[in-house]
Amino acid sequence: MKGGFYLKLARNGMSKNWKLYVPYILTCICMVMMFYIVCYLAMGADFREVYGGEMVQMVIGFGVSVIGVFSLIFLYYTNSFLIRRRQKEFGLYNILGMGKRSLVKLLVCENLILSAVSIAAGLVLGILFSKLAEMAAMKMLGGEIGFDIHVAAAPVLYTIALFLLIFMLIMVRMLYAILRLRPVEMLKSESAGEKPPKTNWALALIGLAIMAVAYYLAVSIEDPMTAMLTFFIAVIMVIVATYLLFIAGSVALCRTLQKNKKYYYKTNHFVSLSSMIYRMKRNGAGLASICILSTMMLVTISSTVCLYAQNENAINARYPHDISVRLSAGGGMMFDSGAMDSYFGAVDEVLAEYGQTPENAEQYRSYTISAMQSGEKILLDIYGLDETGDWDYTKAVSVNIIPLEDYNRLSGEDRELAEGEVLYYPHNMNYDGDTLSMEHFGTWKAERLKSSPISLEDAAVDMIGTLFVVVRDTSVIDEVYQYEIELTEKNNAGYAQPLFQCYDFDLGCDEDTQIEIYNDLYERIAQTAEESQDQVSYMLESRAQGRGDITALYGALFFLGMLLGAVFLFGTVLIIYYKQISEGYEDQGRFGILMKVGMTRREVKKSINSQVLTVFFLPLLVAGLHLGFAFPLISKILGLMATGGTVKLLINVTIGCYLIFAFFYVVVYMVTSKNYYIIVNSSNRK
Repeated sequence: MKGGFYLKLARNGMSKNWKLYVPYILTCICMVMMFYIVCYLAMGADFREVYGGEMVQMVIGFGVSVIGVFSLIFLYYTNSFLIRRRQKEFGLYNILGMGKRSLVKLLVCENLILSAVSIAAGLVLGILFSKLAEMAAMKMLGGEIGFDIHVAAAPVLYTIALFLLIFMLIMVRMLYAILRLRPVEMLKSESAGEKPPKTNWALALIGLAIMAVAYYLAVSIEDPMTAMLTFFIAVIMVIVATYLLFIAGSVALCRTLQKNKKYYYKTNHFVSLSSMIYRMKRNGAGLASICILSTMMLVTISSTVCLYAQNENAINARYPHDISVRLSAGGGMMFDSGAMDSYFGAVDEVLAEYGQTPENAEQYRSYTISAMQSGEKILLDIYGLDETGDWDYTKAVSVNIIPLEDYNRLSGEDRELAEGEVLYYPHNMNYDGDTLSMEHFGTWKAERLKSSPISLEDAAVDMIGTLFVVVRDTSVIDEVYQYEIELTEKNNAGYAQPLFQCYDFDLGCDEDTQIEIYNDLYERIAQTAEESQDQVSYMLESRAQGRGDITALYGALFFLGMLLGAVFLFGTVLIIYYKQISEGYEDQGRFGILMKVGMTRREVKKSINSQVLTVFFLPLLVAGLHLGFAFPLISKILGLMATGGTVKLLINVTIGCYLIFAFFYVVVYMVTSKNYYIIVNSSNRK
């Protein structure tokens, strides 16, 4: 036979099975398009010219591997629906004289057509929509870009290479499935696997126990850092438990319903429940996949939308002032009132040149050290803890110490502290007592403040907790500083953390001018340090300058979340569609027999609705349950990245996303249920 015959036969086979192939090809095209768009955004040269563009590319680059792996698993999995449906047809070809070598040629032709159409169309659409994606990303960064479409060679080559590999693996799997079966087995492939699985209570109970532990972890953890470390463990546990419960638990549920005579011995329930039991092992795996994909989509979209909506709050929390100046040097020099006059004078000179006066100015001294919280005690020797193996990163904290004199000046109060007394404020950590115990310094009488004594700044976005401590005078800070020096020397740990003098203020000018002032301040302070030769270290931050980094990070996460959400949605819809279509063909003969023995079309339709409703909405309900229990973990993790109304906003966004998804889920149900009924009833029309 000539090659053209196989191509024609392949086209005819695909056209006759268009209900199976069209959704699959469209999904392949969408996956190719999505992968190219993400690749293009991660490698596009134009992005690097915008402030924050490198951050966007770094975050979106993570999505390249995620979508690539998901495309491989998802397309490989959904192809099983196609090959199972076509096995009967291939078996018939084999019996009519077409050898397995010819079947291999036919499958190769089909796969070549499918891969060529998918990759070509996906790349064309990807190139077109990548421009829209790039423009949207540039708008989030505040940059400008033209309308010229740029085709990057690297993303095209990566996309072609990946999907050629995926389609090659799929083809190998299809060939293996055909070559290992005899013609009679292929003819009966649609009836295979009808032996009802036994009720496995052990697996069902194991799944229930794993799920209970995962839910307990989600709702019981209070520390944000522990929540982040536990999140991935809980996700794996939930995935495993979901599959166990849907596969083994669903069989147990059906058996339990079957024993309920009032429920089971009704026409619509009797037929649908009996049919479900025969296929529940495979059906349960499909339902579990739908549930996991739905949960992943809801978590991804709700989290990234919430973060993006909190963009401005995060900026204000991280940069409470327009300009922040940090000066540091060794020893008590930092607390000499005149030691830094030349540097602060340089700041005032630059501001005067721009006609600006510092507003809401805060000037204070500060010392920050790393420590570990052990109950109600703060352990400072983190090097020793690391050597003994007692260091626990989930209990790590930063201790920020300031003198009472600076606190009174900033707060406008006139507090006094006796020796052995301190004020404290815990941020992102659990500490609430009337004493404060610190290693090497004993126990101080402590009073908790209602708010932070200084601006949170780094603490607002720090993954670990921060303990702000107000001490009687700078002599206490000197003692802590000297002890830190002893620890670093004892453990050969380099240099102790420096003492800081801080000067924060706002400006009454636009952000472009603020960036100019920031750059001039940096140069002037560097010049002052070079001239004075004081070995003073300096660090400057600008809200206007830092805005781009946070906007880029949250914008990239939002953008990636939308893309991944769309990919997970494609997967959910396609699995639902193929599940209904494949089961419709399998049930076609069964319902035909029932109609021949007296069952009416109306009763068939009621039975179909009962079967679909019994299992179809179960993944949606369980996804909502997963989302509800995951909410405490997600809110704590998001709390590390954004502040101010995060929980309330996340609740509203999550509920909104779930309701919107439920609406689309119902639409998919209506479409697939109708197609299911048409397929079941197509061969039984009188």
